[in-house]
Amino acid sequence: MANITAGMVKELRDKTGAGMMDCKAALGEVEGDIEAAIDWLRKKGLAKAAKKAGRVAAEGLIGLATAGTKGVVVEVNSETDFVARNEQFQGLVRGIAGVALATGDDVEAIKAAAFPAGGTVAEAISSAIATIGENMNLRRAKELSVGEGVVASYLHGSVGEGLGKIGVLVALESAGKADELAALGRQIAMHVAAANPQALDAAGVDADVVARERDVLADKARATGKPDNVVEKIVESGLKTFFKEVTLLDQAFVHDPSKTVAQAVKESEGKVGGAIRVAGFVRFALGEGVEKQESDFAAEVAAAAGH
Repeated sequence: MANITAGMVKELRDKTGAGMMDCKAALGEVEGDIEAAIDWLRKKGLAKAAKKAGRVAAEGLIGLATAGTKGVVVEVNSETDFVARNEQFQGLVRGIAGVALATGDDVEAIKAAAFPAGGTVAEAISSAIATIGENMNLRRAKELSVGEGVVASYLHGSVGEGLGKIGVLVALESAGKADELAALGRQIAMHVAAANPQALDAAGVDADVVARERDVLADKARATGKPDNVVEKIVESGLKTFFKEVTLLDQAFVHDPSKTVAQAVKESEGKVGGAIRVAGFVRFALGEGVEKQESDFAAEVAAAAGH
């Protein structure tokens, strides 16, 4: 039997909002597997969501750069939030975003490319580490482009031009007016920042995610004693609701919840003067997916004192 630690119970509570004893029971049922325990709690109706956003370790900044039909977003990490307010670090991130706009989103290619102030990007990062005194790294980058139309952007938690805590790009394909497209694209980018969709439409949702959701819905329905033919209908209805929650085009538009994003785009075609296709989007939130290592400051001080 797996050893269920207090830390594991706490992590599961943070991710699901379920009670301590329920979390302990869930972990015991699935041999300590956190993801399986989340599903177990959901099937029992004890967790409202598969995962709650947790605290993260990475600090730093998200950088954005756009030029008409092309845009790029990068994440550059530092050890503390304090460094994100440092002008040298901000200049570094802004410069890296500019290089990525010209180079593409391959991290190693960006690092090897020339930095505006001299040397390579990798050398610029090393220099900043030596000067500022914190470890830093270019974690990831993503480019979007369209043949005709615009790539719009939005930064949440902005700390300067092209810099913030959440960065979003939205690509709109259209032969319509660029200024109207840009305005619409920014609105959609703001929506993406707030709603955090997983995919553009149902076809883009990861098959494993869909299978997992189907399994949870089916088990919950069977637990109520429903026959198989009814269970299947409940599952299909539940999946439709799920897709409305996690896919951009089917989500209720934050600027006007009475319509979906797809409907808002369609209604904008008259103002834009042409058909519009949402070609894609990307959303970077600083430090997402990186677990924060919590520390006991008092214990660290005691350890340093030799106690």
